[in-house]
Amino acid sequence: MKSDKAKVLHTVLDKPMISYVTEAAVTVAGKEVIVVVGHQADKVREIVLQTEDVKFSHQNKQLGTGHAVMCAMPNLSENVKNVIILCGDVPLLSWKTIRDLVDTHEKDGNDITVLTIKLDNPKGYGRIVTDESGNVVKIVEEADASDEEKRIDTVNSGVYCVDREYLITTLGLINSDNAQGELYLTDIVGVIASDDRKAGTVLCPDAEELIGVNSLEDLKNAEQIMQKKQGKKS
Repeated sequence: MKSDKAKVLHTVLDKPMISYVTEAAVTVAGKEVIVVVGHQADKVREIVLQTEDVKFSHQNKQLGTGHAVMCAMPNLSENVKNVIILCGDVPLLSWKTIRDLVDTHEKDGNDITVLTIKLDNPKGYGRIVTDESGNVVKIVEEADASDEEKRIDTVNSGVYCVDREYLITTLGLINSDNAQGELYLTDIVGVIASDDRKAGTVLCPDAEELIGVNSLEDLKNAEQIMQKKQGKKS
């Protein structure tokens, strides 16, 4: 981002990215929202608490998405059955799409449900690998994908709904044996599939909702899309 500021604090239409995400999360989950903080944790807390009443977990070292979720788990209330996992740098995701993900997860009786998108150019995204029956077998990251897997155009958005008890079990089984040396949250899909559990998907009809912001160009693009969406509402 060419800035010392934490990525999630960069603004889209004068509002920090993280604030869009927490607002959507609170709309769906109420007070059961946990924000995992690391870089500039105090500033992120300050900004988030200006608008939302949420809990925080601290990730001392950035050891991957799986590790971030591990840091949050101890702060979950005992009555939480399903865990929704969102990304702080995906500000366009609507609460309605998150609600649809949860509804499908519960209706289909899944252990994990992955929000997916189809892209003409899927480069850089984790690919959704399915068996002949269409069941999700695994998610493979770009750096670890074979040439055949790289041709898959259905990709992982990084947004999930997971059964809480099975999430605890599978997080204890994943490892950092990959190109990045990190704990990939995506690996829990493979664990579930190999254990004869049910892994499903929900295809997001609007790919623009799932645009991640990783550069100043992405930030500009997100602002343009947000302006367009707000213009349609007014």
